[in-house]
Amino acid sequence: MIVLGVLAVIIVAWQVDWPEWLADKTRHHLSFGSAIALVPLWMLQAGVKEGLELHFLGLTTLALMLGWRMGLLMSSVSLVLITLFGFESWSSFGVNHLLGVIIPITFSYLVFVLTYSYLYRHLFVYIFVAGFLNAALTIAFKTLLLSGFMVWTDQYNWQTVLDNYLSVLPLLLLPEALLNGMAITVLVVFKPNWMRTYLDRDYLINK
Repeated sequence: MIVLGVLAVIIVAWQVDWPEWLADKTRHHLSFGSAIALVPLWMLQAGVKEGLELHFLGLTTLALMLGWRMGLLMSSVSLVLITLFGFESWSSFGVNHLLGVIIPITFSYLVFVLTYSYLYRHLFVYIFVAGFLNAALTIAFKTLLLSGFMVWTDQYNWQTVLDNYLSVLPLLLLPEALLNGMAITVLVVFKPNWMRTYLDRDYLINK
């Protein structure tokens, strides 16, 4: 898991236009600010069984604001920080990185790409589908993915995962959707230039 995660980070980092990124101080602040903002969000976690902790993700906002590549890199930085702070164990870092960060943020960005490609490009579609609904789908996907991994590796049986992990998921869907939907709405209204995936010409002009 660790090898796959590190390999993914290296490949993504190789594809980033670093000279352009380094020349833009606003992107520096947004990138590292986003990484820091995720830390307290991920620290607010709850769970009965080790490895089955639940917390809000915020990855949809990160994907839409920074784009897939930088979003993946910055969320990886966030995971390193909360692991250093002792909220996650280093023994679980590979699983948390691949199943809790890389795949979910990729899934979230893919949902955005599908909405951009196949749905009518309108501000409300961006906010409510690419943002609100996307966030709920992403946390559900991540939870199901980790549940399947726990059962597949015999760390817990299906009933234990269902009773102590999946049963709480419905309570997180709406808050996760609201958290990301509100953040994206505020950013689009007041700081649209901060959103890498948003352009007025696509979602507002001549609509």
